[in-house]
Amino acid sequence: MTRGATRPTLEDVAAYAGVSRSTASRALNEDAYVSSRAREKVLDAARELGYSPNLAARSLVTRRTNAIALVLSEPETKVLEDPYFAEIVRGAFRQLSSVGSQMLMMLVDSREDVPGTVRFLEGGHVDGALVFAAHRGDPLPTALRLLRLPMVFGGGSPGGAIRGLHMVDFDNVGGAKLAVEHLLSLGRKRIGTITGPLDQRSAVDRLAGWRTTVGLGDRATARLCEEGDFTTESGERAMARLLARNPKLDAVFAANDPMAAGALRALHAAGRRVPEDVAVVGFDDHRGLAEATNPPLTTVHQDPREQVRQMVLTLQRLIEGENPPPRRQVLPVSLVRRASA
Repeated sequence: MTRGATRPTLEDVAAYAGVSRSTASRALNEDAYVSSRAREKVLDAARELGYSPNLAARSLVTRRTNAIALVLSEPETKVLEDPYFAEIVRGAFRQLSSVGSQMLMMLVDSREDVPGTVRFLEGGHVDGALVFAAHRGDPLPTALRLLRLPMVFGGGSPGGAIRGLHMVDFDNVGGAKLAVEHLLSLGRKRIGTITGPLDQRSAVDRLAGWRTTVGLGDRATARLCEEGDFTTESGERAMARLLARNPKLDAVFAANDPMAAGALRALHAAGRRVPEDVAVVGFDDHRGLAEATNPPLTTVHQDPREQVRQMVLTLQRLIEGENPPPRRQVLPVSLVRRASA
């Protein structure tokens, strides 16, 4: 047979190796019931002929596509600009590649995108999905629950009411407590906070951790709290409002690093020294950002790559037909001390 004239088939490999088609198939699929001699002959024949398996045909037999969807229910601008999502995408690509799966990224930019996303996922194009849909009122988690598709969610259920989901989240309450306890240990008395959007579970949990640890009444905590949207600009605006309302503020906990960077910018503009006048702690430990601020940022460390790794491990079990009980797995966090506090 002349290589390159036509695509070699499994029958060609079997004939060249002098074995039956079924033996050739078992050898190429690493079946244990094929002798080592027969397997070697088949593999040699496949290499000689330039044979590669027809993955489309194989998927009809195995009902596998070897593709996993990474579904991000966030506006496109946030996915492209937020360092956390950059780490999620990189981590998912590497982890899925390591287990032989292709990553297909889907952005759900608005509610109007939900029906099309559901139709695609139920169309047999992927074996499972890694889903990030953190906002309260997002219809995507409820819509996806109706599908017979293995899936794992990153982060907790936004409203706390969706049961029966596999989730991998971080200890956001505990992380906020670590941040505030550190500020208290430095002798800080008036510790404000810049929250993320409060339709998001992580922001609500970080606010709860701050509120519990500062130990003040509702009226006092309200004066020390400003909401941002996880962007640098929102952190800068929120910090300016906090300073205007609380001129004697001596510390602030920002619910992510970009907002903490914005807070530093506002403090510098107001002539406040960091950490001498106001200490600042963030949340995320995005190295490219936290180490580059002036001064470098003390922050709560979380590892999105480990989050994705745990999600993929659970998803693999579901795809293989295992039935682990749905649970919310909570990953630990830690405090990384730098010069800002």
